[in-house]
Amino acid sequence: MKKSVLVLAIAAVFAPMLAQAEAGDWVVRVRAANVSPNEDSKLGKTVNKNVANVMSPGAELSVDSHTIPELDISYYITKNIAAELILATGSKHDVSIKGDANATVGNQLLGSVDALPPTLTAQWHFNPDQTIDPYVGAGINYTNFLDKKLNIRQNALAGSKIKVDNDSWGYALQAGVDVNLKDGWLINADVKYVTIDTTVKLKTASGWTKIDSLDINPWVFGIGIGKKF
Repeated sequence: MKKSVLVLAIAAVFAPMLAQAEAGDWVVRVRAANVSPNEDSKLGKTVNKNVANVMSPGAELSVDSHTIPELDISYYITKNIAAELILATGSKHDVSIKGDANATVGNQLLGSVDALPPTLTAQWHFNPDQTIDPYVGAGINYTNFLDKKLNIRQNALAGSKIKVDNDSWGYALQAGVDVNLKDGWLINADVKYVTIDTTVKLKTASGWTKIDSLDINPWVFGIGIGKKF
């Protein structure tokens, strides 16, 4: 009996300390997010087909990773279901040619592109009233390329202009965990897979010519803090 009373007393003390989610709650999270592209490129094959046979068939466009601040706003539709709008500053990535053994173009840095990728997901929270609350989510992504200009800087085609031709619609998959703390605060860890694809074109004498269908498809790893309201 004494043990039962003690357990109930401890539960009563700690329960108000947890950031328990309820329908109608808003949660704001701030994360540091590493955007790590998982790109798929057929640059060499496409250039050789559409422009001229000047590259190694295995040449690819490579997009580097970048860490950015991320702001996320969630609304709990029910105790377990939340909608999250993921907002981030532009994610700037260096773009390079890799795998080209042909000296006409060669391996080189082409410049950088700046992508703004707002994403909306629907989440299922497994334990919203517990300290450890894992969740999964799925949704849609729109990526707006703000800085689309690249150029060949070296070798025979130096000075040739390249551009990212179109923005991207895709899907997003998400998994993460909230660690609920006192007074509505929480610690969050999150991973997302986002599909981003675009067309890359080269300025030739006859106009803009397609040289790649680039799938960027980044993994986004985030960690941060949040507050329930």
